[in-house]
Amino acid sequence: GAISGAGRDLVYLALQARFTHLSGFHPAEKMQTFAAIDIGSNSCRLKIARVQQHRLKVLHEDREVTRLGASVFESGMVSPDAMASTLRALKRFYRAVKLHAADHIRTVGTAALREARNAQAFVAWVKSETGWDVEIISGLEEARLIHRGVMNHPGAQGRCLLVDVGGGSCEITLSERKSIRSTISLPLGAVRLTQEFLSGDPPAPEQIARLKQIIARELRKGERRLGPLRASLVIATSGTAAALAQASQTARKDKPGRRTGRGRGTGTQLVETRYVRRLAEKLTRMSSGQRSAIPGIGPRRTEIIIAGAQVYAELLERLALPGFVYSDLGLRDGILSQMLAEQDPKTTAHQQFERDRWIGILETCRRYGVDPRQWEPVRQHAAQLFRDLAAVHQLPEEYRTWLEAAAMMRDVGKFLNYQGHHRHAQYIIANSELFGFTPQQRSIVSAIARYLGKSRPDPEDRTMRGIPPEEHLHVHRAVVLLRLAVALNQDRASDVLKVILRVYPKRVLLEIRPGRTGAELELWSLRKEANYFREVFRRELFATLE
Repeated sequence: GAISGAGRDLVYLALQARFTHLSGFHPAEKMQTFAAIDIGSNSCRLKIARVQQHRLKVLHEDREVTRLGASVFESGMVSPDAMASTLRALKRFYRAVKLHAADHIRTVGTAALREARNAQAFVAWVKSETGWDVEIISGLEEARLIHRGVMNHPGAQGRCLLVDVGGGSCEITLSERKSIRSTISLPLGAVRLTQEFLSGDPPAPEQIARLKQIIARELRKGERRLGPLRASLVIATSGTAAALAQASQTARKDKPGRRTGRGRGTGTQLVETRYVRRLAEKLTRMSSGQRSAIPGIGPRRTEIIIAGAQVYAELLERLALPGFVYSDLGLRDGILSQMLAEQDPKTTAHQQFERDRWIGILETCRRYGVDPRQWEPVRQHAAQLFRDLAAVHQLPEEYRTWLEAAAMMRDVGKFLNYQGHHRHAQYIIANSELFGFTPQQRSIVSAIARYLGKSRPDPEDRTMRGIPPEEHLHVHRAVVLLRLAVALNQDRASDVLKVILRVYPKRVLLEIRPGRTGAELELWSLRKEANYFREVFRRELFATLE
């Protein structure tokens, strides 16, 4: 969501601190190669790119229509045939990834796998055949990644609306100055709607009428959640938009459209709303063979193009939009952009990535009534402890982010109930939409925030079961650091205490400079943590007043 005024100032303060933290990070000299795999409800897509001078150069692309979602939207399960078909495509992608020696690979699943009851069986099969971990992302995370991928489109720097009608869902995002203002994911995918409403060839008029009613109902819900959608540019992505953009040329008898400017990987013409509606109605009266003969549609798109066209026509008309411009950028490009941002801090993508992350955290704190005056001193001390005790904790660099995020959100559980608020905080963090955090990363952050009371991380806890075993020791160590940061901030009325840390082979000395109201309570709290510190780090912790 958007944050303005004092909240936005806090965003930039947090960002400034983060960039200071990352100033010592240097990527490897070797040019990195990334691979992004999108397992969609209608098709699987691959894009491989290499980093050159802090930018991405595309090396290879591939796509295969597998209809993974067709059986899901009918029975709730991925059928064996759909699994096998998708896996064949992924094996081909695997060979291409090996051929290009990709250093980092990210594989995501969308609507079909979000809903399939046997999704984990498919994920396990992919893992056994390729070694890839399929990450099933939420609809809002899908929208965020699409937004990130499309931001290279000319005109996207201003206020624009992004629409992606996929196989299982439709993501709509309002963007301004390359930042997400609002976003929704609606169950208006072309495969889903075709399976549920369109059985005839061509479909009967009553089927089309029901389809339009459902689309209108979902769009009304979306309008209430998105708010006013004033936008000068509508950018549409995915195969349905590509087919409509090309087929609209036939619908208007090759009459030139309005030019909108050129850009790499983008369409150049406005596909006007009246032509989209005209084409949508024309397609409903045609047989499958007739539809497949239209340029841009073809035999694989013909089955689902009617539903997709109706979604676009209803959306454009309902929101009184002039039309859309097609872009072939999308989810895969967003995945690659995020991979670049995570690996190379010199890129503008990295800055935007960090900004999105911290805005999401700040918005979560605001939503659950956590005062910045409560979390900021704890965050500062957590960052200092991470930096000054690096030789002791030996945590990976990314844990700095997880630790600071946990420090900021540790009290969100008090919104539900003070009693057991650490458990509530863990649940909220793990299940919130935090832009820029994968489900596993949210689980790690939630676990660090969870164990601030009497309990300790245990592999048998439900909290820890969702975290890979190799991360358990890291979580233990991050928990200790956060507990020390909390101990240093017992008296909320006092100013932030200054701390000096001295590390010795068998002990750590923590010297506190008392604030205006003293530091006796903080000193007592730190000494209570000494046993846990020794248990985890095999060193004694001594806390004294300077």
